[in-house]
Amino acid sequence: MTWRQNVRLRVRTCQSARSEWKAARDEWKAEYERSKAARRAAGKKPGFPDTDHPGPPPTGFTLLPWLLLGLGAFSNLLQGETPNPWIGGLGLPVFNSLYIYVTFRSFDRVKRESVSTRVALGLMGLLTTGLALGYGGDWLTFFPLLGLATGAALRGRGLGRTGLLLALYAGAIAYVRGGWDDATGIGYATFISSMVTAAILGLSEAVRELRAAREELARRAVEKERLRFSRDLHDLLGHTLSVIVVKSEAARRLAPRDMDAALGQITDIESVGRQALTEIREAVTGYREGSLATELTRARSALSAASVQPVVRQSGAPLDPQSEALLGWVVREAVTNVVRHSRASRCEITVEGAAERVRLTVTDNGTGTGTGTGTTDTGTGTGTGTGADTCEGVGGTGLKGLTERLAAAGGSLTAGPAPRGGFTVTADLPVGADELTAATPGAARQPG
Repeated sequence: MTWRQNVRLRVRTCQSARSEWKAARDEWKAEYERSKAARRAAGKKPGFPDTDHPGPPPTGFTLLPWLLLGLGAFSNLLQGETPNPWIGGLGLPVFNSLYIYVTFRSFDRVKRESVSTRVALGLMGLLTTGLALGYGGDWLTFFPLLGLATGAALRGRGLGRTGLLLALYAGAIAYVRGGWDDATGIGYATFISSMVTAAILGLSEAVRELRAAREELARRAVEKERLRFSRDLHDLLGHTLSVIVVKSEAARRLAPRDMDAALGQITDIESVGRQALTEIREAVTGYREGSLATELTRARSALSAASVQPVVRQSGAPLDPQSEALLGWVVREAVTNVVRHSRASRCEITVEGAAERVRLTVTDNGTGTGTGTGTTDTGTGTGTGTGADTCEGVGGTGLKGLTERLAAAGGSLTAGPAPRGGFTVTADLPVGADELTAATPGAARQPG
């Protein structure tokens, strides 16, 4: 290879490397612009830290740099300006060791309040007093370090009194060794170091606890909303699909002999499907309100389609919206169970309103089965069933959800076999349920 070919090869290599460098630079710039745009979209200014993520919790390493205050005493030892240097040479590492021990244990609440930490802090005080009285001068700066360790270890109501006494004590020792100038400077530095350290560390700990509490509340809110939405879907789809199945069976039976009646049932199926779509959309947005009158009308239609004679009785003053919503859900769930499980020929729905409470009773003359396997104990009644909607120890998931809804509103739900046969569901609710449910948003308005 000639020298010209060698030069050309090196030039090409340099050009290739330059091209790669430009591509990497352009990619970095694009990534930087994307991150800056993301920060702006999140409402954060570029260059500012993310306050939602406070980073790792502080440790004793954050207080280690303050040991540099003892460099003056260490310099005196090296320069031979300290009498009996072996005492100072032994006291300096012992003090540093006690300081590190106390400060590192101060970031754990259990260790901070232990006896060993308090004993180590007391030994620091005795050692600081001895070195300050023995040498004075730069050795007096150990008192601000003692105040810093005291503020880190003793956080609470008694810290102000302790810090003030320690500052007066340090000022008295400094006055004995160096006069008023040293006394005021050392006393003030000791008081400030203890108070500021305790304030900063206490505030940092409180902020972290508040963040943890906020995250826990957010997690519980998400779990509560997920549970509400799952119950809503159960109540909506369980009732609607049951009505569609019953009306489809009725249309199939009527089609060979009465096409007009069959078409009427099919029209009802279309109406129920459209209404179900509307309710599901409203449930997703969280703004669905129940109506007792609407549910009673739907109950009559569903029972009639299932060849069950509906008997509806309603008395008393008009109810508030929250009570109507809750009782409407009870009607829906109870009628769905009658259609699916009871094999009844008659179903009575009674709403009795009084001055303070309202009672809803749904009774059928069927086989005495509710929903779910096993027993249902929701207040005072028990019920057995063989349906598909099971929930251990409580009965169907619908009855269990309704029990929780009514209990949150100050009411109760009982379900079980009737004394004369059949199955009875009874809901008892205070008239002012809206006031009781205000503390638990969505309990009445969003069953499930």
